[in-house]
Amino acid sequence: MAKILLAEDDHGLGETIVDWLENENYFVDWKNNGADALEHLKAFEYDAVILDWEMPEMTGIEVCTQFRSRGGQTPILFLTSRAAIEDKLAGFDVGADDYLPKPFAMKELSARIRALLKRPKAIVENVLRAGDMELHPKTHEFYRGGEKIKLSPIEFALMEFFLKNQNVVFSNDAILDRVWPATSERSPDTLRTCMRRLRNKIYKENEDSAIRTVHGVGYKFELTQ
Repeated sequence: MAKILLAEDDHGLGETIVDWLENENYFVDWKNNGADALEHLKAFEYDAVILDWEMPEMTGIEVCTQFRSRGGQTPILFLTSRAAIEDKLAGFDVGADDYLPKPFAMKELSARIRALLKRPKAIVENVLRAGDMELHPKTHEFYRGGEKIKLSPIEFALMEFFLKNQNVVFSNDAILDRVWPATSERSPDTLRTCMRRLRNKIYKENEDSAIRTVHGVGYKFELTQ
């Protein structure tokens, strides 16, 4: 299942895109401003990015520029109501891979995404490791001690977040904001249930877990020495 970051501040359009792509069997992470989109590009691996041009806090151009300047290679599709050739060239100049003017048909969006996903990968996958754990962002596979463990999309995103942010304490709200899709139900109870399920999948009964509860604060991932 390909993982897509959508950055779109129009709530109605964002909901429509999320519903459409999820029905096409994509996992969609939706953010409604440029700053959050850039933060998620730093914290997670995506297969494609759908980036609105005009957004609060940071424009799509600014997000794309900063992401590419850090070596980010994920394919980026711009959405914009700008039709001038100069604007299109500006998007391509900062590293966009494709450009879809608004309004557009959802079928065309799907076709553009499929084309981006078929392009050869420019870099070797960055496998995340911690102790005897391995997480493969591109293939969405997780291993512990060489054994493959099947994780749900949310569980996988949570482990990816922890492995990229080891030894840092995050509050419940911070984790929910960074990991859970905007369109899904999320609450401290949802997080506790997911944590319990994740621990049970990765660790044996009575085995010490690196996913640690920091009482009164939240959670952190910390391997024992």
